[in-house]
Formats: sequence, structure tokens, C-alpha cells
Amino acid sequence: MVKATTLALAFSSAMVLSTSFVGTAAFAAQTASKVVATDDIEWGYLNPLRGNKSPGAADLWGDRTKNTATGMLVRFNKGFESPPHIHNITYRGIVIEGAMHNDDPSAEKMWMPAVSFWTQPAGENHTTAANGSTNLIYLEIDSGPYLVQPSSKHFDNGERPLNLHKNNMVWLNDGELHDINATGVSSTYLWGNTADMNGSMVKLPAGFKGTIGTQASEFRAVVIAGEVDYQSVEVTSPVSLNAGSYVESTGIFNHQLVNKSQQETIIYIRTNSAYRVFE
Repeated sequence: MVKATTLALAFSSAMVLSTSFVGTAAFAAQTASKVVATDDIEWGYLNPLRGNKSPGAADLWGDRTKNTATGMLVRFNKGFESPPHIHNITYRGIVIEGAMHNDDPSAEKMWMPAVSFWTQPAGENHTTAANGSTNLIYLEIDSGPYLVQPSSKHFDNGERPLNLHKNNMVWLNDGELHDINATGVSSTYLWGNTADMNGSMVKLPAGFKGTIGTQASEFRAVVIAGEVDYQSVEVTSPVSLNAGSYVESTGIFNHQLVNKSQQETIIYIRTNSAYRVFE
């Protein structure tokens, strides 16, 4: 849940956007955006019945208790290890902080550091463990509710899990999925395709100053590593967004980003249309 005081602005109106978003109309009949900084996130429990023995959880968008797509943050204490279990739905996870393991109960630990990505098919028996001093992930589902169920209810839905360690990711300066036209910026594909919903990550180098332009009916972005100053036509004063912060937009929209830090910033993007990155 996000506090009412969250830095969030949303409206629907005809408005002129920057003409730097080449190839789109100058007017958007319906536009909206929302910005959620980590300080404005209100935490609950992933499994409220277990109280403080449960991982902490906070919905960034959607509602994990309902039959809808949802993106949430989940945090684990050092040494956390779940018993074997299944989920009723498939989920995707990206490590933001710490080191995570997610695999069959008999598998040896493979600790995945920040920026690593995995998928967990519905019905498959597995355990989840955390090994960092602090452990934070972004977890995403395409439908809900998100439930934890006993291993005895396991089933095979035809999907297979994926554990993609940060060191095994392939980053490209440009490609067919999205349009990267900025010095030092690269992206990596994670799932889906541009004809439908898809997920990718964008890496912005230290000193980056530019824009992510979109005309998607659904554009959602989560800062995975580093930090960035954010502005838009709706957020006119720079807002500092660090790991775990969230931005969304609908319609033709330009998200202006500045990386003033000495390290790269990595952003996960879920969208149903190709986006542009330009200076």
C-alpha cells in the first residue's frame, strides 16, 4: 500500500508533450503518471497470518490479494529459508538487495545477487532463501491472488523455471525490442515481446542525462540498482529515486532521468509497447 502523501500525480487531459519523442503525435488525449519513492512505501506482511515471521511486502501497483496483475516489493531477513511449498500462480522475481536462492528443495544453494532474475512456475515445489544482511526483491504476477500452498498440492502447468544470475545476462546497446539511442545505455530482454506485454532492464551509465519516451497504455518502471533524479511534465521539480522506487505512465509520455551518481543505474520496465531511450 502507498501512503496518500506519495509523490503521485495522475490526470486525464489533452496536453502538449515534448516534441523530442519523435514519431508520435504532439497531443495525447489521455495521459497519466505516478511516482512512488521508497520513503513513501507502507509495508505489510506477505503472509499476514505469520506476522513478523513472514517476509515483508508492499504492493507498488495492483493488489496481490485479488485476481489482477500486481507488482510488489518483498523483503527477507538474513537467514530466511521457506519450507517447501508451491504457488497457485506463476511469478517473476528480480533481486534488488542481498542474495537470494530459489530452486527445488534438493538443489544446492545458488545465491543470486542484485539484478539477477528468476521465474517460478505455478504448481512447482520449491524453497526460497535469503543470505544478505538485507534482502529485497521485486516480485511480479500477471494474475492473482498470490497464494502460498503446501507441496502436496503441486502440479505441472507446462512452464519451466529460470534462474538468471546477474553475471549471465547479455546487455545490448540497441536491438529489435526497444530503441536505444543514447551513449553508454544498454538493455537486456527478460520476457515477452513488443506485440504484447514484455519485460526488460535498462542500464544508465554514471552521468546519464536523457529521456525514456513511451506511448504505451501500460508503462511501469522499478529502480533495481543505483539512483536517479526524475522529472516529467507532471513532476516539475527533481525527485530522487533510489532502488525500489516506482514510476508508471499511460499514453504518450516522456520520463526525464539524470544519473548524478558515480555508479550505473538499472531500471526494470514492464510495458506493452516499445519505448525509446534518448539524450
